Amino acid sequence: MRRPIYRPEWLPGPALTLGDGLILLGLATLVYAGARLGLRVPSVVAGPDISLNYSALPWYALLSVGRMLAAYLLSLVFSLVYGYYAARNRTAEKVMMPLLDVLQSVPILSFLPVVILSFSAFLPQMVAAELAAIVLIFTSQAWNMTFSFYQSMRTLPTEQREAAAIFRLDPWLRFKTMELPFAALGLIWNSIMSWSGGWFFLMAAETFIVGQRDFRLPGLGSYLQTAASTGDMPAVFAGMAMLVLVIIALDQFVWRPVLAWANKFKVEMVESEDPPTSWFLDVLSRSWIFQQITGRVGKRAGERLDGALRRRFRDHAPAPVESTAGGRPSPAALVVGAVAVAFVICGGLRAVQLAATLPAAMWPIVGLGVLATQLRVTIALVITLAWTIPVGVAIGTNARLARFLQPVVQVVAAVPATALFPVLLIFLLQLPQGLNLAAVLLMLMGTQWYLLFNVIAGSSAIPQDLKATTNLLQISGWDRWRTLTLPALFPFLITGAITASGGAWNASIVAEQVQFGGQTYTVLGVGALIAQATGSGNYPLLLVSTVALVGTVVAINRLLWRRMYRLAETRYRME
Repeated sequence: MRRPIYRPEWLPGPALTLGDGLILLGLATLVYAGARLGLRVPSVVAGPDISLNYSALPWYALLSVGRMLAAYLLSLVFSLVYGYYAARNRTAEKVMMPLLDVLQSVPILSFLPVVILSFSAFLPQMVAAELAAIVLIFTSQAWNMTFSFYQSMRTLPTEQREAAAIFRLDPWLRFKTMELPFAALGLIWNSIMSWSGGWFFLMAAETFIVGQRDFRLPGLGSYLQTAASTGDMPAVFAGMAMLVLVIIALDQFVWRPVLAWANKFKVEMVESEDPPTSWFLDVLSRSWIFQQITGRVGKRAGERLDGALRRRFRDHAPAPVESTAGGRPSPAALVVGAVAVAFVICGGLRAVQLAATLPAAMWPIVGLGVLATQLRVTIALVITLAWTIPVGVAIGTNARLARFLQPVVQVVAAVPATALFPVLLIFLLQLPQGLNLAAVLLMLMGTQWYLLFNVIAGSSAIPQDLKATTNLLQISGWDRWRTLTLPALFPFLITGAITASGGAWNASIVAEQVQFGGQTYTVLGVGALIAQATGSGNYPLLLVSTVALVGTVVAINRLLWRRMYRLAETRYRME
């Protein structure tokens, strides 16, 4: 019987290294380079006219879904490739996982000016704005999917690893038949979360303005923002209604069929009594055209892909049960690495010179801002853990409840909190410490879903035979949580906590400085400093605040969450 392994040893996580410093230096180099390129962009850029006519909503919805789809496909490919190599190659992991910590903690809204101004220096305005919007949505989708796939790769049951070695499976067959199916449920639920996170940042992606440079794009996000700024409440409700319809359509025609199909990949000896179902999948499975596509065309395409990839990996020896090293790097890799390090050091020195122009009085304010934001992030994470664990377990273990609550959760998670927040701010400003409460609430609204969807994925992946055994032994209440539920959820909780905390730091930019009713409300925090620096074009403050935020998140991830990942690999792997 498979069970969560209990091992008493504690493997400490890696401490901060020189590589972390080089990565942060590289980030500072990119900010500096983007700021320099931004000087080449015209000082005034005219934006498009956003129509509030209801007839424009279907077209705007199609444009937004197209951007979301492009960003999601890019995120999926990135997650599979990045997560695979980070999990399979311990040498590469030492660089790739710290880099992923940096990437997921980079404040999206502070980096967007660098991206969009850089693109605008070389590309037409609309092309640059579209690419920048896709990049912004990508950065809100990719990291939780990558962490989920990496976690699944690292916690693959030992018997499956041994089977792959015994049958001498090449890398492609091992990936296709074992690793990807084992990671499927977590990857799908995190894909749903990625789309929800993408909707959250869609408004920012489609309504970006830098000074007198208007980079807005037609879409649902710009429609909602324009309607809210003009006070056209009927248009706001119409835009929200269209957004809800799109989310429900995606749930019925995409996510529910995919979840029902992926249920066969659960690692269990006993079939679930009430597996997830989908009426649309049932209709498709009875379709003659669908059968021909999946049967003849799909089979032939799959065979050709298998043949091509197996020939590609023919000379590769089967991977051992535990891959611990990636071998010595080639001379070419050493040369490329040396050039990259030299570039980072040179660019980093220029960034340091730019940071040195920041007045000395601002440095303590940046430090206090980091501490204040850290406190709000911690409060938001504690509140999130308190409610997402019981609710997520209820949804993930009860198929009937999931049929009702799953689309509800998706709709609520996808509603852009930035669109509803001004309404809540009216009431919160009347309370003591109202602005601080508002900042924590907006962080909570934007990041709690990362944990909820990971908890749902973890609880739905608990094997049915383990549930039946606990029922047979009459283990219930706290004993059931202690011996089955929480150990099984632990790897998913760590993945959700990492992405939720990173998302909370990102959300601090819009949570700590809010514009409403013609006034700007600000609380002490590094997110507010980044927002102020972005609006005023204060690049030294933007650089210092961004690096301080990223450095803090990386330190927390390396000193806390990485230790938790090692613990999940060694103590709570399903065996």
